[in-house]
Amino acid sequence: MLIYAKQPIYHLINKHPNKIKTLYLAKEIEKKEYSRLMKMGFEIKRIPNEAAQKMCKNASHQGFLAEVDDVQLQPYDFFFEKKFVLVLAGLTDVGNIGALVRSAYALGVDAIIASGVKQLPLETILRTSTGALYDMPFAIEQNIHTILNDLKMSGFTLYGADMSGLDIRETHIERKKVLVLGSEGEGISSRILSKLDCAVSISMKHEFDSLNVSVAGAILMDRMR
Repeated sequence: MLIYAKQPIYHLINKHPNKIKTLYLAKEIEKKEYSRLMKMGFEIKRIPNEAAQKMCKNASHQGFLAEVDDVQLQPYDFFFEKKFVLVLAGLTDVGNIGALVRSAYALGVDAIIASGVKQLPLETILRTSTGALYDMPFAIEQNIHTILNDLKMSGFTLYGADMSGLDIRETHIERKKVLVLGSEGEGISSRILSKLDCAVSISMKHEFDSLNVSVAGAILMDRMR
């Protein structure tokens, strides 16, 4: 897997240096920092900017690229003993998913299950999560109805984001909980809503259609802690 840009790569350098196979530098860095990196245990290669641009298909790499270990998915039944699980119902936008992974890790979510999809571009999500995907237990399971039934049977209370739901500030949140976020365009389907214990919403001061799913998800995760 290839990631690039300074922030996600330095997250891995500082937290998971063992997952870096090769670090590519397309810019000069201070000698002291280069010496420090040389002691981290991974290979370092200096490359011209043209080569870096080709590797990342002309994306903004900021002079830093790295070949890293693949992300290891987990079976979702590993999460039954967790306390706070995020379920993504049909989300496909990798920018939103990466932002949600990053927020979930920062806000204390224990695991994430992506549903309604057979696979996701984990390399891109690793980049958009700024490397946090390595820190967040992650599963992909296509059938959300099976997921929700199993989580319910394992003692979780199921909450889901819906504009008609209760104000999250006025909702009692159980200790063992699931937050379901719907797809960017359609939200949570009526069939999924029927399986939830409680639909929750964010009360807004000014009238507006809706918040971006990654923004709304971060707010709900914070208020459900």
